Amino acid sequence: MNKQQLILVILGLATVAGLYFFGPTVDPARKAPSVASDSSAVAGMNVDAVEQQALASLNPTRQKFITSLKESVKRGDVKDQSVHIYHQLAHFWKDSVPNPFLHFTYTAKAAELENTEKSLTFAAHSILGYLPYAQSQQEQATLAENGKVLFDKALELNPSNDSSIVGSGACIMYGASSGEAGMMNGIMKVREVAQKDSNNMFAQYMLGVGGMISRQYDKAAARFEKVVKAQPGNLEALFKLAEAYEQMGNKEKAIAWYKVIDGKVADNEVRAAIASRIKELEK
Repeated sequence: MNKQQLILVILGLATVAGLYFFGPTVDPARKAPSVASDSSAVAGMNVDAVEQQALASLNPTRQKFITSLKESVKRGDVKDQSVHIYHQLAHFWKDSVPNPFLHFTYTAKAAELENTEKSLTFAAHSILGYLPYAQSQQEQATLAENGKVLFDKALELNPSNDSSIVGSGACIMYGASSGEAGMMNGIMKVREVAQKDSNNMFAQYMLGVGGMISRQYDKAAARFEKVVKAQPGNLEALFKLAEAYEQMGNKEKAIAWYKVIDGKVADNEVRAAIASRIKELEK
């Protein structure tokens, strides 16, 4: 099993920092897309075109179901009816016919209409958790924009929510628009929270991710070490730490951290993958 497969096997077992991972629809053999350093360079996806293509692949019964669902809004409480339909569509594109992009698109639409801090932040964190495993930079940037919109709307309701500030910054790191400064705007947002509260592990983790994206692996490792010291069971941070040391060329420390991960999981597939990775690094 290669490194990318190992990443997704381990992350399939982990729910970290309140992030939701849409694991069942991600192909573990597929390499995650790189992140554009300049988000303006990545064009967004056309939601209608994506949906039409997805619908064309369905059998007539399912096509009819989707069409009737969209046409079912009647007079009266249109908002609540629309929220309910968006939730149904989100579930359909998650469970019946897995399509992460459409699932998260409708999840975002429902949350925007509900417009409560709870619905907005849940949907936004769900999107953020998927962004590293998006199937293309276009998908990543489009969903990152959706996530940022949701976090920013949540901040209008509760400006003091540090988790939403970090989430908004993290979405910028993954491609949401942010002006000329690009990804740096996202890092600055997250850094402000970390400077105010050094024990905010969500902020520390996302600064580590920012270090990985910008290839400052030493800085990334320092952030991840802080996270795993505070959260020894955080498998995602542990793996990111091992990966950071790999990228730095420090095989000895990478192996040491893979062995720590190995001691924290019981799943035989994960342990076999870790053993395989360690063997490759020892060559």
